[in-house]
Amino acid sequence: MTVVDAHQHFWNLETGSYPWLTPEAGPIHRTFTPEELLPQLAAAGVERTVLVQAADTYADTDAMLAQADAFDVIAGVVGWVPLHRPDEAAEALERYRGHPAFAGVRHLIHDDPDPDWVIREPVVESLGLLAAAGLPFDVVAVLPRHLEHVPVLAERVPGLRLVIDHLAKPPIREKGWEPWASLIARAAEHPNVYAKVSGLNTAADAGTWTAEDLRPYVDHALEAFGPDRLMFGSDWPVALLAGDYAQVWRETGVLLAGLTEADRAAVLGGTATRFYGLAD
Repeated sequence: MTVVDAHQHFWNLETGSYPWLTPEAGPIHRTFTPEELLPQLAAAGVERTVLVQAADTYADTDAMLAQADAFDVIAGVVGWVPLHRPDEAAEALERYRGHPAFAGVRHLIHDDPDPDWVIREPVVESLGLLAAAGLPFDVVAVLPRHLEHVPVLAERVPGLRLVIDHLAKPPIREKGWEPWASLIARAAEHPNVYAKVSGLNTAADAGTWTAEDLRPYVDHALEAFGPDRLMFGSDWPVALLAGDYAQVWRETGVLLAGLTEADRAAVLGGTATRFYGLAD
């Protein structure tokens, strides 16, 4: 089994611009580089990662691709293109597709004041370009409204593979359930929709969370999607807001302990490898 962390980040506050990353972010308001993560990956037995954009800029995507060139552990990069400008997006996709690590696209839709940004006509047109290029789209669903749009996109762009980051941040801290559970199940009805078991610790009580706090939500996702459409991600270094890499890895193992070996292998690497088309 090849273990893949399907969702991690790097950022450099000296060379990049991250409007969301302010001093209020506390311990993650600093530069994070591959050198800091590598020993933690090795300790967990994680062999490959998918590096995901942290800013809606070409500079962030270019920096990530340069890191993929320098570090073999980075098997894929989910970058950014201006989806709201289809002509420019087409040019950017043509340029980035030449890089073997370029594996998908994301936009920080949850930072846009318009919760319906992702279903604007120009954006949907650009998502069609992704589908034609065989590239998937990472969906950052924070509001219920964001999650409502996933089945809409699955139907409007049927060739597009979508993955919901962080299981759309279920209401773990509040021990809530609806509308999250119904919206996730509705999204999962579409076979081209996947989800990441990632970023859940920061949706729970930062000081006390364990696998048992996350279990109802992960079990629901397993029932809705099945292991072949779920993938593990650490969401490091955002995960540091509620623990560390080792804790996320350990508690994920507890959550998946009851699965068959084949199903664990899917969630811990097989699904991500297929979904992002990670090269050997």
